[in-house]
Amino acid sequence: MNENIYFETIKCEDFEIFNLEYHNKRVANTIGLNINLQEYIYPLSEDLLRCKVIYNDFEVINVEYFLYKKREINSFKLIFDENISYSKKYLDREKLDNLFLQKNDCDEIIIIKNGIVTDTSIANIAIFYENFWITSKNCLLNGTTKNRLLEEKFLIEKDISIEMLKKASKIALMNAMIGFDIKENYSFKV
Repeated sequence: MNENIYFETIKCEDFEIFNLEYHNKRVANTIGLNINLQEYIYPLSEDLLRCKVIYNDFEVINVEYFLYKKREINSFKLIFDENISYSKKYLDREKLDNLFLQKNDCDEIIIIKNGIVTDTSIANIAIFYENFWITSKNCLLNGTTKNRLLEEKFLIEKDISIEMLKKASKIALMNAMIGFDIKENYSFKV
């Protein structure tokens, strides 16, 4: 039997672990077990660290720490894939990585599925449209930052068409490491 292996990316800085409640919830939703990640995470320094917790259907397998440096993302290639699925944060990201390779000279991709904006290869996306921050109801992966901002009523969840994406006055990328990162100067290619 081929076991599923998943991971969580968790921000650590100044020995603090960020948004652990939301990571614990996603682990529980992924495997149906409550695992308190706090018992496994011990930041090694006060630096900004990307903590990678690797787990399977039963237990935490490994915890790794990496110094984190934010990647500049300002140009996006729209990638159309009707079959992409990434509903759990699987360690095997081969399909996403293959889509990312199609970015050409852009910094990142935006994946379009059935005509609807989903995610980038590393983050959920939101658009500022008609005076509201809207995030995709049909994202590939429910991110922890996205879920927190939905709970706080900062975001509205609905389908985002390509036309809405192009008419948005701003976009934002969001994940555990970058939080809610607003982009005002950006470009798209098809």
